[in-house]
Amino acid sequence: MNIGIDLGGTKIQVGIEKDGEIIHQTKALLKDKDSLSSTLDQVMQFIHPLTKHKVQGIGIGVPSVVDVEKGIVYNVTNIPSWERVPLKDILQKEFNLPVFVNNDVNCFALGEHKFGEGMPFSCLVGMSIGTGLGSGVIIANKLFAGVNCGAGEIGLLPYKDQNIEYYASGNFFSSFHGTTALDAYKAAKAGDPKALSHWNEFGVHFGAAVQAVLYTYDPQAIIIGGSLAKAFEFFKESMEQTFTNFIYPESIKKLKILVSKNENIALLGAAALVDLSLEYISGVVS
Repeated sequence: MNIGIDLGGTKIQVGIEKDGEIIHQTKALLKDKDSLSSTLDQVMQFIHPLTKHKVQGIGIGVPSVVDVEKGIVYNVTNIPSWERVPLKDILQKEFNLPVFVNNDVNCFALGEHKFGEGMPFSCLVGMSIGTGLGSGVIIANKLFAGVNCGAGEIGLLPYKDQNIEYYASGNFFSSFHGTTALDAYKAAKAGDPKALSHWNEFGVHFGAAVQAVLYTYDPQAIIIGGSLAKAFEFFKESMEQTFTNFIYPESIKKLKILVSKNENIALLGAAALVDLSLEYISGVVS
Protein backbone atom coordinates (compact mmCIF):
# COMPACT_ATOMS: atom_id res chain seq x y z
CA MET A 1 0.00 0.00 0.00
CA ASN A 2 1.19 3.50 -0.86
CA ILE A 3 0.00 6.99 -0.03
CA GLY A 4 -1.03 9.04 -3.06
CA ILE A 5 -1.42 12.82 -3.10
CA ASP A 6 -2.97 14.85 -5.90
CA LEU A 7 -2.14 18.50 -5.30
CA GLY A 8 -4.02 20.89 -7.55
CA GLY A 9 -3.99 24.64 -7.78
CA THR A 10 -7.14 24.87 -5.66
CA LYS A 11 -7.53 21.54 -3.85
CA ILE A 12 -5.73 18.59 -2.35
CA GLN A 13 -6.72 14.92 -2.39
CA VAL A 14 -4.97 12.26 -0.32
CA GLY A 15 -5.57 8.53 0.03
CA ILE A 16 -4.01 5.08 0.17
CA GLU A 17 -3.84 2.83 -2.86
CA LYS A 18 -4.71 -0.77 -2.08
CA ASP A 19 -5.27 -3.32 -4.84
CA GLY A 20 -6.01 -0.62 -7.39
CA GLU A 21 -8.51 1.23 -5.22
CA ILE A 22 -8.26 4.36 -3.07
CA ILE A 23 -9.10 3.92 0.61
CA HIS A 24 -9.05 6.40 3.50
CA GLN A 25 -9.51 9.26 1.04
CA THR A 26 -9.66 12.89 2.11
CA LYS A 27 -10.08 15.97 -0.04
CA ALA A 28 -10.36 19.67 0.66
CA LEU A 29 -9.69 23.11 -0.76
CA LEU A 30 -6.21 24.49 -0.25
CA LYS A 31 -6.03 27.27 2.33
CA ASP A 32 -3.71 30.28 2.56
CA LYS A 33 -2.06 29.63 -0.81
CA ASP A 34 0.09 32.74 -0.37
CA SER A 35 1.81 31.10 2.60
CA LEU A 36 4.26 28.27 1.92
CA SER A 37 4.33 27.14 5.55
CA SER A 38 0.55 27.12 5.79
CA THR A 39 0.03 25.03 2.66
CA LEU A 40 2.79 22.60 3.64
CA ASP A 41 1.20 22.23 7.08
CA GLN A 42 -2.14 21.43 5.45
CA VAL A 43 -0.55 18.80 3.22
CA MET A 44 1.21 17.17 6.18
CA GLN A 45 -1.94 17.22 8.32
CA PHE A 46 -3.65 15.19 5.60
CA ILE A 47 -0.79 12.68 5.43
CA HIS A 48 -0.24 12.08 9.15
CA PRO A 49 -3.33 9.87 9.78
CA LEU A 50 -2.46 7.69 6.78
CA THR A 51 1.03 6.86 8.07
CA LYS A 52 -0.59 4.81 10.85
CA HIS A 53 -1.23 2.18 8.19
CA LYS A 54 1.48 -0.08 6.79
CA VAL A 55 2.53 1.92 3.72
CA GLN A 56 5.70 1.69 1.64
CA GLY A 57 6.01 5.31 0.69
CA ILE A 58 4.43 8.53 -0.54
CA GLY A 59 3.84 9.63 -4.13
CA ILE A 60 2.69 13.14 -4.97
CA GLY A 61 1.62 14.81 -8.20
CA VAL A 62 1.87 18.59 -8.52
CA PRO A 63 0.92 20.97 -11.37
CA SER A 64 4.43 22.15 -12.09
CA VAL A 65 7.85 21.35 -13.48
CA VAL A 66 9.63 18.95 -11.14
CA ASP A 67 13.23 17.94 -10.56
CA VAL A 68 12.20 14.30 -10.24
CA GLU A 69 15.52 13.06 -8.89
CA LYS A 70 15.74 15.67 -6.12
CA GLY A 71 11.99 16.06 -5.65
CA ILE A 72 12.06 19.84 -6.01
CA VAL A 73 8.97 21.55 -7.46
CA TYR A 74 9.07 24.90 -9.21
CA ASN A 75 6.43 27.58 -9.79
CA VAL A 76 3.37 25.49 -8.96
CA THR A 77 0.34 26.59 -10.96
CA ASN A 78 -2.05 28.79 -8.93
CA ILE A 79 -0.03 28.38 -5.70
CA PRO A 80 2.11 31.53 -5.72
CA SER A 81 4.06 30.64 -2.57
CA TRP A 82 5.44 27.46 -4.16
CA GLU A 83 8.23 28.94 -6.29
CA ARG A 84 10.94 26.46 -5.33
CA VAL A 85 10.01 23.81 -2.79
CA PRO A 86 12.25 20.82 -1.89
CA LEU A 87 9.14 18.76 -1.30
CA LYS A 88 10.81 15.36 -1.25
CA ASP A 89 13.24 16.35 1.50
CA ILE A 90 10.54 18.08 3.56
CA LEU A 91 8.16 15.13 3.52
CA GLN A 92 10.85 12.48 4.00
CA LYS A 93 12.13 14.32 7.05
CA GLU A 94 8.61 14.60 8.47
CA PHE A 95 7.41 11.04 7.85
CA ASN A 96 10.58 8.94 7.49
CA LEU A 97 9.19 7.33 4.35
CA PRO A 98 10.48 7.36 0.77
CA VAL A 99 8.82 10.18 -1.20
CA PHE A 100 8.50 10.50 -4.98
CA VAL A 101 7.32 13.66 -6.75
CA ASN A 102 6.15 14.16 -10.32
CA ASN A 103 3.92 16.30 -12.50
CA ASP A 104 0.18 15.81 -11.90
CA VAL A 105 -0.68 14.96 -15.51
CA ASN A 106 2.17 12.45 -15.61
CA CYS A 107 0.45 10.85 -12.60
CA PHE A 108 -2.83 10.84 -14.53
CA ALA A 109 -1.17 9.00 -17.45
CA LEU A 110 0.59 6.57 -15.11
CA GLY A 111 -2.66 5.89 -13.27
CA GLU A 112 -4.47 5.12 -16.51
CA HIS A 113 -1.64 2.80 -17.58
CA LYS A 114 -1.52 0.90 -14.28
CA PHE A 115 -5.17 0.90 -13.25
CA GLY A 116 -7.42 2.39 -15.92
CA GLU A 117 -8.28 2.61 -19.60
CA GLY A 118 -4.63 2.49 -20.62
CA MET A 119 -3.89 -0.94 -19.14
CA PRO A 120 -3.91 -2.79 -22.51
CA PHE A 121 -1.38 -0.42 -24.07
CA SER A 122 2.40 -0.11 -23.81
CA CYS A 123 2.48 3.30 -25.50
CA LEU A 124 -0.12 5.92 -24.65
CA VAL A 125 -0.65 9.60 -23.97
CA GLY A 126 -2.97 10.91 -21.27
CA MET A 127 -4.46 14.30 -22.12
CA SER A 128 -6.08 16.23 -19.26
CA ILE A 129 -8.38 19.06 -20.37
CA GLY A 130 -9.37 21.58 -17.76
CA THR A 131 -8.41 25.20 -17.21
CA GLY A 132 -5.36 24.25 -19.27
CA LEU A 133 -4.25 21.30 -21.38
CA GLY A 134 -1.61 18.89 -20.07
CA SER A 135 -0.30 15.58 -21.32
CA GLY A 136 1.56 12.65 -19.78
CA VAL A 137 3.43 10.09 -21.86
CA ILE A 138 3.95 6.35 -21.43
CA ILE A 139 6.51 4.76 -23.79
CA ALA A 140 7.30 1.04 -23.71
CA ASN A 141 5.37 0.72 -20.43
CA LYS A 142 7.45 3.42 -18.75
CA LEU A 143 6.58 6.96 -17.77
CA PHE A 144 8.53 9.37 -19.99
CA ALA A 145 8.94 12.71 -18.27
CA GLY A 146 11.91 14.10 -20.19
CA VAL A 147 15.06 15.57 -18.65
CA ASN A 148 13.22 18.37 -16.84
CA CYS A 149 9.84 16.66 -16.38
CA GLY A 150 8.59 18.79 -19.26
CA ALA A 151 7.75 16.12 -21.84
CA GLY A 152 4.19 16.13 -23.12
CA GLU A 153 3.54 19.86 -22.92
CA ILE A 154 1.56 19.71 -26.16
CA GLY A 155 -0.68 22.54 -25.00
CA LEU A 156 2.20 25.00 -25.11
CA LEU A 157 3.04 24.38 -28.77
CA PRO A 158 2.38 27.40 -31.04
CA TYR A 159 -1.06 27.37 -32.63
CA LYS A 160 -2.76 30.16 -34.58
CA ASP A 161 -1.97 33.42 -32.75
CA GLN A 162 -1.43 31.82 -29.33
CA ASN A 163 -0.78 28.21 -28.37
CA ILE A 164 -2.82 25.02 -28.47
CA GLU A 165 -3.88 25.31 -24.83
CA TYR A 166 -5.45 28.72 -25.45
CA TYR A 167 -7.91 27.14 -27.88
CA ALA A 168 -8.15 23.53 -26.64
CA SER A 169 -8.96 23.98 -22.95
CA GLY A 170 -11.58 25.64 -20.78
CA ASN A 171 -9.98 28.94 -21.71
CA PHE A 172 -11.60 28.66 -25.14
CA PHE A 173 -15.09 29.21 -23.74
CA SER A 174 -14.20 32.19 -21.55
CA SER A 175 -11.98 33.90 -24.13
CA PHE A 176 -14.14 33.43 -27.23
CA HIS A 177 -17.69 32.95 -25.98
CA GLY A 178 -17.88 34.72 -22.62
CA THR A 179 -18.97 31.63 -20.73
CA THR A 180 -17.47 28.70 -18.86
CA ALA A 181 -16.94 25.16 -20.05
CA LEU A 182 -19.31 23.97 -17.33
CA ASP A 183 -22.11 26.28 -18.43
CA ALA A 184 -21.49 25.36 -22.06
CA TYR A 185 -21.71 21.69 -21.09
CA LYS A 186 -24.99 22.17 -19.22
CA ALA A 187 -26.45 24.11 -22.16
CA ALA A 188 -25.34 21.45 -24.64
CA LYS A 189 -26.93 18.75 -22.48
CA ALA A 190 -30.17 20.74 -22.70
CA GLY A 191 -29.86 20.82 -26.48
CA ASP A 192 -28.97 24.50 -26.88
CA PRO A 193 -27.86 24.99 -30.53
CA LYS A 194 -25.39 27.77 -29.73
CA ALA A 195 -23.65 25.67 -27.07
CA LEU A 196 -23.52 22.66 -29.38
CA SER A 197 -21.94 24.88 -32.03
CA HIS A 198 -19.33 26.06 -29.54
CA TRP A 199 -18.40 22.49 -28.66
CA ASN A 200 -18.12 21.64 -32.36
CA GLU A 201 -15.72 24.54 -32.74
CA PHE A 202 -13.79 23.36 -29.69
CA GLY A 203 -13.49 19.90 -31.23
CA VAL A 204 -11.67 21.31 -34.24
CA HIS A 205 -9.04 22.86 -31.96
CA PHE A 206 -8.75 19.76 -29.82
CA GLY A 207 -8.32 17.75 -33.02
CA ALA A 208 -5.24 19.86 -33.71
CA ALA A 209 -3.93 18.94 -30.24
CA VAL A 210 -4.51 15.24 -30.93
CA GLN A 211 -2.66 15.52 -34.24
CA ALA A 212 0.26 17.14 -32.45
CA VAL A 213 0.35 14.15 -30.09
CA LEU A 214 0.27 11.74 -33.04
CA TYR A 215 3.09 13.46 -34.89
CA THR A 216 5.17 13.65 -31.72
CA TYR A 217 4.61 10.30 -30.00
CA ASP A 218 2.53 8.08 -32.35
CA PRO A 219 0.83 6.26 -29.43
CA GLN A 220 -1.47 3.26 -29.47
CA ALA A 221 -4.03 5.18 -27.42
CA ILE A 222 -4.94 8.61 -26.11
CA ILE A 223 -6.83 8.73 -22.82
CA ILE A 224 -8.79 11.94 -22.25
CA GLY A 225 -9.36 13.16 -18.71
CA GLY A 226 -9.94 16.38 -16.82
CA SER A 227 -13.13 18.32 -16.26
CA LEU A 228 -13.90 18.76 -19.97
CA ALA A 229 -13.70 15.03 -20.70
CA LYS A 230 -17.32 14.59 -19.65
CA ALA A 231 -18.31 16.71 -22.68
CA PHE A 232 -16.53 14.41 -25.13
CA GLU A 233 -19.78 13.42 -26.81
CA PHE A 234 -20.21 17.03 -27.90
CA PHE A 235 -16.82 17.50 -29.56
CA LYS A 236 -15.94 13.95 -30.64
CA GLU A 237 -17.37 14.23 -34.16
CA SER A 238 -15.77 17.56 -35.07
CA MET A 239 -12.48 16.34 -33.58
CA GLU A 240 -12.57 13.25 -35.78
CA GLN A 241 -13.37 15.34 -38.86
CA THR A 242 -10.00 17.08 -38.52
CA PHE A 243 -8.26 13.74 -39.00
CA THR A 244 -9.20 13.59 -42.69
CA ASN A 245 -6.18 15.80 -43.42
CA PHE A 246 -3.77 13.78 -41.27
CA ILE A 247 -0.84 12.69 -43.39
CA TYR A 248 -0.67 9.14 -41.98
CA PRO A 249 -4.21 7.71 -42.25
CA GLU A 250 -3.12 4.24 -41.08
CA SER A 251 -2.10 5.75 -37.74
CA ILE A 252 -5.60 7.17 -37.33
CA LYS A 253 -7.16 3.79 -38.09
CA LYS A 254 -5.12 2.10 -35.36
CA LEU A 255 -5.44 4.84 -32.74
CA LYS A 256 -7.78 4.34 -29.78
CA ILE A 257 -9.21 7.48 -28.18
CA LEU A 258 -10.79 6.70 -24.82
CA VAL A 259 -12.25 8.70 -21.96
CA SER A 260 -11.09 8.23 -18.37
CA LYS A 261 -13.67 6.54 -16.14
CA ASN A 262 -12.03 6.72 -12.70
CA GLU A 263 -12.20 10.03 -10.84
CA ASN A 264 -9.32 8.90 -8.60
CA ILE A 265 -6.98 7.93 -11.42
CA ALA A 266 -4.45 10.75 -10.80
CA LEU A 267 -4.37 9.80 -7.12
CA LEU A 268 -3.76 6.17 -8.06
CA GLY A 269 -1.01 7.29 -10.42
CA ALA A 270 0.65 9.35 -7.69
CA ALA A 271 0.64 6.31 -5.39
CA ALA A 272 2.07 4.20 -8.24
CA LEU A 273 5.13 6.47 -8.34
CA VAL A 274 6.34 4.63 -5.23
CA ASP A 275 6.31 1.15 -6.75
CA LEU A 276 7.64 2.48 -10.03
CA SER A 277 10.53 4.22 -8.33
CA LEU A 278 11.26 1.44 -5.84
CA GLU A 279 11.39 -1.11 -8.67
CA TYR A 280 13.75 1.12 -10.60
CA ILE A 281 16.00 1.67 -7.60
CA SER A 282 16.11 -2.05 -6.79
CA GLY A 283 16.99 -2.92 -10.36
CA VAL A 284 13.81 -4.91 -11.02
CA VAL A 285 13.07 -2.78 -14.07
CA SER A 286 15.77 -3.07 -16.72
